[in-house]
This record gives sequence, C-alpha cells and structure tokens, in this order.
Amino acid sequence: MTEADNTRTGRELTGRHVLYMFIVGFGIIIGVNVYMATEAISTFPGLEVSSSYAAGQDFNERRDAQEALHWTSSVEVDEEAGLLTLHLTDADGSPVVPAAFTALLTRPTNQLEDQNLDLTFANGVYTAPVQVSDGRWRLRMTGTAHDGTAYRRNITFTLPD
Repeated sequence: MTEADNTRTGRELTGRHVLYMFIVGFGIIIGVNVYMATEAISTFPGLEVSSSYAAGQDFNERRDAQEALHWTSSVEVDEEAGLLTLHLTDADGSPVVPAAFTALLTRPTNQLEDQNLDLTFANGVYTAPVQVSDGRWRLRMTGTAHDGTAYRRNITFTLPD
C-alpha cells in the first residue's frame, strides 16, 4: 500500500457542512409546504354552508319535501358551442318550470371559474351560454316549486380532454 492510496481526495465533511445541509433541506420542505397551503386556501375556502348545525336541523323535512316533487334533472354541455342544456322534468317526464330558479356552474375545487348562468327556457329545456374547459364541473341548482317547496340539486360532471 502506497502513501498515495491513503490520502484523501476532496474536502472533509464537517459538522458545519451537515448543519447547512439540514437547514437547506428543511428550508426547502417548509417553503414548499407554505406555498401549497397558501395556494389551497386562496383557491377554495372550504365553506359550503355558514352553519352546518343549523343547516342540518331540518334537513330530513326539506329532503322529503323535495323528493315528493319527483323532479329529475340532467345536464349536457356542448363545449364548442359554449352551451349548457339542462333537462328538468317531473315524474311524468314533462318539463318543469319552477316559480323561481337559478343555477351556478363552478369547479368543485376553486371559485375562480364560477359562472352564474343566465338560463333561458325554450322547447322544454333550459339553456345557458357557458365558458368551460376540460375537467370536473358542478352545476348547483336552486329553485322553488309553485307550492313553495325548496329545490336544491348539485350535478357533478366531467368534460373529457
């Protein structure tokens, strides 16, 4: 064995170097976590209702009244034409025209692309112009039947790539 074989090449790893590696490594992890948390909070507040307890107090009565209407709904979206078509029918399959009716098209994960729809009723269906892209969407409908029964329905759908 020669003296050349016993010599070290490069720099010596000291405690100070290890400390710097830990500081930089954890700094990167903490920085990414802060960035991700900030983005998550800024795009979706997580608020569905202001008071879950109060909303749940009469949930069963509201659900039963809404189900007694026997309304069904479905949605179609023509991306090229930028047109959303909503079918709202009763138990006989006849179109329903509620006393009041609104719809909001939104992404389930953020509020940046929310669109209050300007619904038009013609030929038994509701239509509205929309600006959509591929991905998951949610149509939130809120209305009132002529007998005063509240109607709420969410339809989640995915537009393919």
